[in-house]
Amino acid sequence: MNIYNKVSQVRNQVKEWKRAGLSVGFVPTMGYLHEGHESLIRKAASENDKVVVSIFVNPTQFGPNEDLEKYPRDLKKDSLICAGAGADLIFHPEIEEMYVKDACTSVNMNGLTDGLCGKSRPTHFSGVCTVVTKLFNIVPADKAYFGEKDAQQLAIIKKMVEDLNIDIQIIGCPIIREEDGLAKSSRNIYLSPVEREAALVLNKSLKVARKAIEAGVKNTSDLKGLIVDMIEKEPLAKIDYVEIVDSRSLKEVDFIEENVLVALAVYIGKTRLIDNFTYFI
Repeated sequence: MNIYNKVSQVRNQVKEWKRAGLSVGFVPTMGYLHEGHESLIRKAASENDKVVVSIFVNPTQFGPNEDLEKYPRDLKKDSLICAGAGADLIFHPEIEEMYVKDACTSVNMNGLTDGLCGKSRPTHFSGVCTVVTKLFNIVPADKAYFGEKDAQQLAIIKKMVEDLNIDIQIIGCPIIREEDGLAKSSRNIYLSPVEREAALVLNKSLKVARKAIEAGVKNTSDLKGLIVDMIEKEPLAKIDYVEIVDSRSLKEVDFIEENVLVALAVYIGKTRLIDNFTYFI
């Protein structure tokens, strides 16, 4: 497995694979890989001849008071995970390689980016769309793999690819959880033992909502109330949002009649965590 930090190196290698008639899968990440990322790489390896993993902590998707500088990094560990899961190449560029000094172009989207995480992180998805578009240009893969934990991001990237006629298939992969139900996240490392226990309230509250839907509760105000009440009983938790939206448009709904995304973001101490599930009619 090779580790490249130059755009030209990656482009040349992928072009060589393509000329040989090989299919290419791509897994974009910000590194500090866990079992969730590993599952994406294994999925890509099972469906493609070659797999590229990008490891790049993208500065343009962090707000001014967010955790860019302290975001965890461990390339050695990441490389072992990539190799074990079936990756053939890691793209690990410096910021200067991805963004020229006088860069003045970005990719923006309306609608899907307005709610959920976009409310409290207004510049985040412009940064995501910009860097993912750049990565798709650098790595012209056949398929790209993203986790369903970042459900809004997945919906946005699917729509962006459709809108901009980008020749790549986007594959969403299931949330990977700890044995106790906590969704795998690189930010879980920030949690103290007490906060780690408190964080279980996210998945527990979602389970309560799912059971209520299955029991016939379809009024979203009532369902959100169940989630909020449960989270507010946890002293270390502070809600950013709890929303129930149409799974495609991401617009809020008052009553469940179509497939919906039930999503939340909660601060446990200073650490912001997200979780969700999609309910299919």
